[in-house]
Amino acid sequence: MTKKNQTLGEFIIENQKAFPYSTGELSKLINAIRLAAKVVNYEVNKAGLVDILGSSGDINAQGEDQQKLDVLANEKFIQSLTNREIVCGIASEEEDDFVVINSKDNNHQNKYVVLFDPLDGSSNIDVNVSVGTIFSVYRRITPIGTPVSIEDFLQPGRQQVAAGYVVYGTSTMLVYTTGFGVNGFTLNPAIGTFYLSHPNMQYPKDGRIYSVNEGNYVHFPVGVKKYIKYCQEEEEDRPYTSRYIGSLVSDFHRNMIKGGIFIYPKSSLSNNGKLRLLYECNPMAFIAEQAGGRASDGYKPILDVVPTELHQRIPFFCGSENMVAKAEEFIAKYN
Repeated sequence: MTKKNQTLGEFIIENQKAFPYSTGELSKLINAIRLAAKVVNYEVNKAGLVDILGSSGDINAQGEDQQKLDVLANEKFIQSLTNREIVCGIASEEEDDFVVINSKDNNHQNKYVVLFDPLDGSSNIDVNVSVGTIFSVYRRITPIGTPVSIEDFLQPGRQQVAAGYVVYGTSTMLVYTTGFGVNGFTLNPAIGTFYLSHPNMQYPKDGRIYSVNEGNYVHFPVGVKKYIKYCQEEEEDRPYTSRYIGSLVSDFHRNMIKGGIFIYPKSSLSNNGKLRLLYECNPMAFIAEQAGGRASDGYKPILDVVPTELHQRIPFFCGSENMVAKAEEFIAKYN
């Protein structure tokens, strides 16, 4: 039974029994993510005091400028997951290809692969806006005892065994699910411990917030434009409030608590949208559905999409169930 103010470590141990096929690796994996999150939180909170702001001068796998903190966060998460000897493969938004992990003498016996966006919204770091980490966990599908291959990472989102995010904001929170609801843990910086602060998180069925980069409005498909106008209409329950931070973790977190919809559609500038299916959309969709929300590419559930490449992009509509359903209506009508 979950108890508020329970530590994350106590919560993990108490809920281990929900995984009869696991011998503790998944619990160790979540603990490794917890450790890496605390290290990254420490570095983020030093931004402005030491030279970790701005571009690193490198380009990531998607052709985008890497921020110094992107590189640091990526290194810390890979290091933490590798040192614990609990994963057989890692894929990161900041890496060109997946990484095969084989600890000494274990001959590729580990069961899990992890995919993550080490620092979502990192372009906001320079102006002290909340950023986050997103992670996704799958059981490998290739035979144990062999190195992982690309098919272990190109699994539909429904195959996830765990997913979560860390938001580095006014307080640092780790929110995750293992398929049995969503729970949020807040870091007490004085002692470095995460405590259960938001048990059984739930999306309101309806909301009054829409989150979209309206600066790109002219490039959106007609159905998306019509839905945005619907959100702005003067009606009994509208207009909705527009709130867009530009950090998926932050926008998602607010909307899950208050009720709302996050929209990043395809456009004439980006035919497949901007967000990555494996590192951002799948984990957030898993969390959303576990919290009673909905996540879609505009036509079908994100979790039913079969990935075809590691850095695949996809349109993303995620949030309160009724709001996402209404957006899908407009897209279908004006297709």
